[in-house]
Amino acid sequence: MLLAINVNNTNIALGVFENSALAADWRVSTKLGRTADEYGMLFNELLEYRGLSLKDVSGIIISNVVPPTMRELLQVCHKYSNLEPYVVDAEKETGIVIHYQPRSNVGADRIANAVAAFALYGGPAIVVDLGTATTFDAISATGEYMGGAIAPGVIISLDALSRAASRLPRIDLVRPPAAIGTTTETSMQAGVLFGFAGQVDEMVRRFKRELGEESRVISTGGLAELISPETQTVQIVNRLLTLEGLRLIWERNSGAKV
Repeated sequence: MLLAINVNNTNIALGVFENSALAADWRVSTKLGRTADEYGMLFNELLEYRGLSLKDVSGIIISNVVPPTMRELLQVCHKYSNLEPYVVDAEKETGIVIHYQPRSNVGADRIANAVAAFALYGGPAIVVDLGTATTFDAISATGEYMGGAIAPGVIISLDALSRAASRLPRIDLVRPPAAIGTTTETSMQAGVLFGFAGQVDEMVRRFKRELGEESRVISTGGLAELISPETQTVQIVNRLLTLEGLRLIWERNSGAKV
């Protein structure tokens, strides 16, 4: 059984794979300052809900873009599973050629997304990850990582808007009834939701001009299911894309399926 852990600035996504199939997945908030024991108890509680335990895990793979959490996560693996995890980075073998300078600056989650997108959907492909940041990644027809773009994410933008404009409240991020808002709340929801959908469409159009008009467009991330339906260019929504990429990287390096 493989435990895949994807640590992002807002959330930690966890997935358990059995025989290469995802048996269960969870999303918890990323909180700096958690101890290894706190992570261990949290992960165990989630697994126990499905009748599992960290002791049942035979392999662990981690992608992490929040370095301050790494020490504690490694301690969890050692203490609660007695395992050395495979930590993904651009310098390790992932089965994908990376065209980025320097290679080490490519986030592990973006590598996993690229691996999964090409394996599941072929190339050329464009991955739109709607998380803390909004990232766009380009994968060639032969499965090479060509580079991408990074923009402020939805939540970052909303928080900045509320902090900078004293009369604008914090709002729930839901689909408004119309683009023309009749309250401050619906006006903000329309500007953010439809505005970010437009950003996705424009970036995808520009990527396609450089990568190929036939490029498949896949979205993932915590806000993919909310924003993607408002776009004109996203073809596939796969919120588990990163976890699937981690599984594929594990299998390519371990030589065996889990």
